[in-house]
Amino acid sequence: MKTLLIRHARLLATMDQERREIEDGAILIRGNVIEQVGPTKALPQKADHILDAREHVVLPGLVNTHHHLFQSLTRALPGVQNAKLFTWLQKLYPLWAKITPEMIYTSAKLALCELILSGCTTASDHLYLYPNGARLDDEIRAAQELGIRFHPCRGSMSVGESQGGLPPDSLVENEDEILRDSRRVIESFHDPQRYSMCRIAIAPCAPFNVSQKLMRQSAELARSYQVRLHTHVAETKDEESYCLERVGMRPVEYMHSLGWTGPDVWWAHAIWLSSKDISLMAETGTAVAHCPTSNMRLGSGIAPVEELLQAGVKVGLGVDGSASNDSSHMFAEARTALLLQRVTKGADVLSARQVLEMATRGGAAALGRDDIGALAPGMAADIIGINLNTLDFAGAQADPLAALLFCSPPTVDFAIINGQIVVKEGTLVNVDLPKLVETHNSLSRKLWEG
Repeated sequence: MKTLLIRHARLLATMDQERREIEDGAILIRGNVIEQVGPTKALPQKADHILDAREHVVLPGLVNTHHHLFQSLTRALPGVQNAKLFTWLQKLYPLWAKITPEMIYTSAKLALCELILSGCTTASDHLYLYPNGARLDDEIRAAQELGIRFHPCRGSMSVGESQGGLPPDSLVENEDEILRDSRRVIESFHDPQRYSMCRIAIAPCAPFNVSQKLMRQSAELARSYQVRLHTHVAETKDEESYCLERVGMRPVEYMHSLGWTGPDVWWAHAIWLSSKDISLMAETGTAVAHCPTSNMRLGSGIAPVEELLQAGVKVGLGVDGSASNDSSHMFAEARTALLLQRVTKGADVLSARQVLEMATRGGAAALGRDDIGALAPGMAADIIGINLNTLDFAGAQADPLAALLFCSPPTVDFAIINGQIVVKEGTLVNVDLPKLVETHNSLSRKLWEG
């Protein structure tokens, strides 16, 4: 197998068990796996390919634990810029009902490009609507073409307006068909092996658009195949009121009653939590995708990240939907996560290193992976490098790792996924980005022009 040597990194932030930060650091990769990590002088000086990382911070690729890639088609639309979640959804559902398979594929490819350039090497996506013949396969194809490590979630909605749900009846699916297609995508695409590039999760959308029966059956199905479970929980006070009115329980208690807690489950948002909720999550090993920008954008609230971490809950970061963020920038999300907790809890509540750990090791744990999120022998070769010799980092050389969050959110100078260079000198390899943007904008216009 071919070898790749990254050497002379200004700072190599390993995020390993000891959280080593190595000046003049180096990494030797063989095939798609890290073989050695340490000071440059301690590693072999020869390899099939050598990448000089002088003036760069090098760290594990970031892990995005929650997204809706298709929403990149409907960013910053008039009429929803000042709307809360339920109103925002109800106004966008009619547009999303017109989405085609080509739109799913193109929007996924564009948003994944944006993620990769912002440091993401592993992404999870929650696709919960399938109009006009769209399938999860459409975005899996986009991820495979880009070479990003992907955790697509077979989402679903089954309770429409006529049954007291939020989405129009035209956008919900038959529950038997949902379960059939969930089996199909698991059997077609899920790879449980170490260094897997694609793992499927089962992901009924939310308490306000999925039946109790489907939630239970989805959990049973996922566990029969040993795949993970994902859904939205405790995102807004409106959701809490809906659950109390419909089932007499708050969202976390409701999810627990349906079998939706455990070490194979991660929830998106988890904002409106009681101390009892947090204890339950810690006891059951239920993880969280923290999505601060979306939560701010929709006025949903501030997740109790400090309390979750102190309780031992696994917390990763998610950019959430590109229509509620409205970007797919992982370093921007990490910066927001750092700053938002300080608004109400003080400047010492979270450090930059804690947030970067959430974006790497934390995200890997939330997705149930022990082969990504750190730079150590035997780990997947998912590595990013950020050039410090730029305007944005002028004057921020004393602590270059913290500068990645305190200064302007950077894009990567290089990115390696599964041992393959996918970004070189700040440019995506083998992607005609201007053409992709042009196609995406054309499809987006078709949606909002009607």
